[in-house]
Amino acid sequence: MDTLFFLFYSFVSVLIYIIALPFLFLLSFKSKYKASIPARFFLWKNPPLKRDGIWFHSCSYGEAKAIKPLVEALPQTALRMTTTTHTGKNVIEGYTQQSCYLPFEPLLFGWLRPQRALVVMEAEFWYLLFVLAKRRGAKTLLVNARMNDRSFPKYLKMRWFYRQIFASIDAVYAQTQTDKERLEMLGATNVTVTGNIKLASLPKVTRRFVKPEGMLLCAASTHEGEEALVLEAFAALKKEMPGAKLAVVPRHPERFEKVAALLETFAKQEQMGWHRFSDDMSLQDDIVLIDKMGELINLYAVSDMVILGGAFVPVGGHNGAEAAQFGCKIISGPHYFNQKDIFEAVEGIVVVEPANLTRRVLQHAQLKPARLKTKTDITPILEQLNDVL
Repeated sequence: MDTLFFLFYSFVSVLIYIIALPFLFLLSFKSKYKASIPARFFLWKNPPLKRDGIWFHSCSYGEAKAIKPLVEALPQTALRMTTTTHTGKNVIEGYTQQSCYLPFEPLLFGWLRPQRALVVMEAEFWYLLFVLAKRRGAKTLLVNARMNDRSFPKYLKMRWFYRQIFASIDAVYAQTQTDKERLEMLGATNVTVTGNIKLASLPKVTRRFVKPEGMLLCAASTHEGEEALVLEAFAALKKEMPGAKLAVVPRHPERFEKVAALLETFAKQEQMGWHRFSDDMSLQDDIVLIDKMGELINLYAVSDMVILGGAFVPVGGHNGAEAAQFGCKIISGPHYFNQKDIFEAVEGIVVVEPANLTRRVLQHAQLKPARLKTKTDITPILEQLNDVL
């Protein structure tokens, strides 16, 4: 560890924290942040994790779900969990009671307790998190590490900084060979390619839906602007197939109300029926808004075609493997840069520009059911963790 850099970074992070305090206080009153900001920046109801465990940190919902194969292979009593988002917190609470929000970096000095290992998901490059965990005895691992085409040039310009972070990481498990090479250029050592953890153990059905008659189209994990594209395509499909149904699953729960208003207006204009899943847990209307977390995998199991969100706008895409395991026909947009390796592991995903979505949906008969071509072996990661138990 470079002592001068450590002191400089610590000083700057404390300074930023002090300057930001008034803004953080005001933000904490917003419903979206009323739990996370007080916990992360003021340690409100956020006591330290028990010491001597295996500590997993995942940023948000998707990453927290992805660590499940690792979590299930370890003793429940050894698990420690942190996250930075409300949706991520809902997931990790299901793994262990030893789960909380990750405090902002300067607060880690007094908060962080010695752990046997720290396992950080993907691209959560928090300098003090790695340094302090390692100094207090933890084996430090970065798993499911990735470096996409869009982000890599920005990281490369700051490689002097990332070398400091990687100096405190004992082992890195990358998603692809390209990720490995890019991470090594940033200073990573002891890098192993294990594939994407999201493919190691895909989510299973938790509720059996009654499949409606006719085609069921699922708009999965949609973001701002994508619902309108889907509705345009669905209106055209409905003229060809009057019995077709649409389930809309927004990615973020804070958008449920806005999407509900959009669907209501559209349904009135097109003279279609619609309802919210929270009011009626059936799929019998023309359009159903899935305004409850955790139902997407259950929908995939009965869907004929999936429009995978997060890629018709530059978000980075979402996990196509979850739908592919059920043989759904899958259409995605071109902005899937965060899911490139998963898309390569799935055969049959059709990628289209937003302007061509309607045309491709109408060509549904020509689409082939998607299928998985490969899975991931997490054995090397588990061997590292079992060594410290």
